[in-house]
Amino acid sequence: MKTLPALLCVLAAGATGHGAVAAEPILVIHGGAGVVAKDITPERERDVRATLERALKAGHAILDGGGTSLDAVGVAISTMEDSGTFNAGKGAVFNHDGKNELDAAIMDGATLRAGSVANVHTVKNPILLARAVMDKSPHVMLVGEGAEIFAKSLGMQPVPTSYFYTEMRWKERQQALEDEKKSGHHGTVGAVAMDKAGHLAAGTSTGGITNKRYGRVGDSPIIGAGTYADLHCAVSATGWGEFYIRATAAHDICARMEYAKTPLGDAANVVVMDIVPRLGGDGGVIALDDKGDIAMPFNTEGMFRGTIDKDGHVRTWIFKDR
Repeated sequence: MKTLPALLCVLAAGATGHGAVAAEPILVIHGGAGVVAKDITPERERDVRATLERALKAGHAILDGGGTSLDAVGVAISTMEDSGTFNAGKGAVFNHDGKNELDAAIMDGATLRAGSVANVHTVKNPILLARAVMDKSPHVMLVGEGAEIFAKSLGMQPVPTSYFYTEMRWKERQQALEDEKKSGHHGTVGAVAMDKAGHLAAGTSTGGITNKRYGRVGDSPIIGAGTYADLHCAVSATGWGEFYIRATAAHDICARMEYAKTPLGDAANVVVMDIVPRLGGDGGVIALDDKGDIAMPFNTEGMFRGTIDKDGHVRTWIFKDR
């Protein structure tokens, strides 16, 4: 195990020497696992793919212009939060009381700085507030009313709770009330990116699970569970959050790479296809390493996901093969 001085030297190298190596920018995003084929109408598929492409192009424009992976992650995720297409920002699911409770996190792999927010109700873009917690406060995580007071102190104007409403999410909540069983475990958006300096970043944003109660917080805003990045690895998870927390899934993938020298794809597969299901959960991750390798394993029927390369070529998928 590295001593603290040695770790600080490594981090310093990541912010300077490592950044001297030119890299090809890459952006990978997801819009949630748990996709069921029978629920994907042609209209829904067009909407999902168009939103993924829009988010990828917005983030790529940042990277292509020499911007940071942190900025690209924030732009890509905020684009998805604004779309109403996914369970994050506008279009987030409703809890048992008919309210939207939003969570998000972002992490800078070069420095291990991180910011997250949980259980916010009037913040239009939780991912941008998470970034502000990282950049403009001494804290890592703010929750509930405190997070919203912090947002107002930065000039972020609150939006009415009606902003987050979509008919699809309201119907899901009504059905969940009738069934009294949890649904929508996998609705989350996320992004991982590498910029031209070779620095990695990860971010995740979610509305949680339909019909949740008691101030429940899942894995998305918890550093190491649903979101993690270091010098060599960046991960954003989507799935049944309780199990990703118990498995510290995002960090475990990166730790397997560092300590066991496991390739990214193998590390991600072990966590997603073995450890999380063994605990009783499901879902997927997107992961990126400093060599530009990508992993996107999932153990559900489908997972909304997409990539864009240095030349701006976009690819999107919903199921295993398309």
